[in-house]
Amino acid sequence: MRKPPDIEEIRAAHRRIRSVVHKTPVATSRSINAMVGAELFFKCEHLQKAGAFKFRGACNAVFSLSKKEASCGVVTHSSGNHAGALALAASYRGIPAYIVMPSTAPAVKVAAVKGYGGMITFCEPTLAARESTAAKVIQNIGALLIHPYNDYRIIAGQGTAALELMEEVRDLDFILAPVGGGGLLSGTAISAKALNPKIKVIGCEPQNADDAYRSKKAGTIIPAGNPQTIADGLRTSLGDKTFPIIRDFVDDIVLATEEEIISAMRIVFERMKMVVEPSSAVPLAALLSGSFTAPGRRIGILLSGGNVDFSAFFKSMMNGFHVQ
Repeated sequence: MRKPPDIEEIRAAHRRIRSVVHKTPVATSRSINAMVGAELFFKCEHLQKAGAFKFRGACNAVFSLSKKEASCGVVTHSSGNHAGALALAASYRGIPAYIVMPSTAPAVKVAAVKGYGGMITFCEPTLAARESTAAKVIQNIGALLIHPYNDYRIIAGQGTAALELMEEVRDLDFILAPVGGGGLLSGTAISAKALNPKIKVIGCEPQNADDAYRSKKAGTIIPAGNPQTIADGLRTSLGDKTFPIIRDFVDDIVLATEEEIISAMRIVFERMKMVVEPSSAVPLAALLSGSFTAPGRRIGILLSGGNVDFSAFFKSMMNGFHVQ
């Protein structure tokens, strides 16, 4: 695919992957609606296979490959969700997956990659190290690179989540998605604007990792550097394929603080009884904090993943627990 996908390519991706991926449910919460003064519809991609929307793009990329392209397997560099998704997608096709992961990757995501049969090579937690290590794997093995987000096949696959949401829930006024590298937000924007040209697409980002916000304001890519945020899935910079789509089709990008993200996670846990990772909570955090408001409107929210590192989570809880 040599140009950005359009809605027909996203529909084709949906046909390609729908026998493999889950059609995730759409959830609502009257109590959260009351908190934000709007009607929210949560697309539950934390219930997707591999625990995140990333499985959609990975499947579309893997199943788009010719036999010759797939013959030596696939390789990627990823901090977590794409790594697990690609490993699982490759296992469905019966080809090897070579995964380059930073040494700081959450333990739960490392375990998932291993469980799906992915072969992991660890590297330093920098983009340069990830890319150079992946390049060595390609040189030595000949595997085909499947980038975590800067790939039109990935973008088309991610766009199927918004396609399903908007086919199930009509007349949305807004659709909110988290943004890191921009694959999900790009695919969401293409689907949403094609199905409803009046809809507003809002990207949501941690304040501590606001490169997409700054890039859209500047009109050019501003790299993320080494952002420090609990939303580990949103620490990556936009790519040269995702940025133009976000620049042209996304209406705004709003920010949430670390405290607001944690609070939103807790509200989803308590009110909806659902486990979501920090990246998933960023859109709701923006709504709850007032960074974005749309009183009385119908708002779709993509809950992007549910891969929480519970070992670290409970350890932090126990460290803060004191017997009276």
